[in-house]
Amino acid sequence: MTRARTGTRHRPGRGGLRGWGGVTGMAVACVITASLTLLPLSHHDGRTAGADTVGGGTAAAFPARAEACTDPEASLPPSSADGPGIAKIKARGKLVAGVDQNSYRWGYRNPYSGELEGFDIDLVRALAKDILGDPNAVIFRAIPTNQRIAALERDRVDVIVRTMTINCKRLEQVSFSTAYFRTGQQILAPKDSAITGYDASLKGKRVCSGEGTTAYEALEKESYGAIFKDESDGTERDRDQLTVPNQLDCLVRLQLGEVDAVLTDNALGAGQAAQDPAVALKGAGPFTTEYYGVAAKKGADDLVARVNKVLVDYRAGGADSAWMVSYRKWLAAGLPGITAPPAPKYRSE
Repeated sequence: MTRARTGTRHRPGRGGLRGWGGVTGMAVACVITASLTLLPLSHHDGRTAGADTVGGGTAAAFPARAEACTDPEASLPPSSADGPGIAKIKARGKLVAGVDQNSYRWGYRNPYSGELEGFDIDLVRALAKDILGDPNAVIFRAIPTNQRIAALERDRVDVIVRTMTINCKRLEQVSFSTAYFRTGQQILAPKDSAITGYDASLKGKRVCSGEGTTAYEALEKESYGAIFKDESDGTERDRDQLTVPNQLDCLVRLQLGEVDAVLTDNALGAGQAAQDPAVALKGAGPFTTEYYGVAAKKGADDLVARVNKVLVDYRAGGADSAWMVSYRKWLAAGLPGITAPPAPKYRSE
């Protein structure tokens, strides 16, 4: 579980919270404390449910090393066949999905209705409709960034649909669907900052990233002299100022003047720039190419194949596809110019 934050010292200056930008920003401010802990189950209508596991309780043991991984985006061929994973969901009558409730336009709680909305939430409802015949047959569980894999391993959720990048390292612990969105790492900083991108302008600057994210891995490989690790990182004395359990915490650190920049997926950064007009993505564009996938417990092949079947239907229809409709509704304003979802790749076996 994520540790509670108490007694964090905020540096004066920089005018306190900067540019929260209206109702949406205030709503995020209200939920930021909740984002620091693993939240309880929530039904599609926001009601709280119990904290029981969704599977058999104890996570199965898997080999520590995966087979050679050369094409991580290649997933199982799509299938509508029922297996043990699908049968468990049908017996329960609900799909339990790990999502974010604080990422504007991806997975966030509408401050007026209290409902979860966003691009990822639309996809979860499409999964529930296909498997259970009802897009509202969902129990949403808010999962911090650094708890996504643990939530699957401990059978707390059936799937994670939470801007989760597919890569070889994670494939050793979970299974992924085919890619449903293309993104990449980019620097987010105040518009008036001297930081120009992921480059030498970061030297001596404090850069925030989420724990266990590809952004943190990128900084480990090349930091350009940035300060990105907390003192006592990973211990009980870790202040979680530069590396944080939930990625949105970085935006709050930036607004409080505790960090100078954030490294994150440009897909998430665009939503955060929409929340706060005082910040912007820096540089010509992302410097990596990454793909989001739906994650399931390692070895849940029938569920992954079913998700891939749903994604085939979700992509179908060109400009009128469910994918494009959701993209235009939630993401086009901040990430313009996308004309199609990423094409699926499948493994040969």
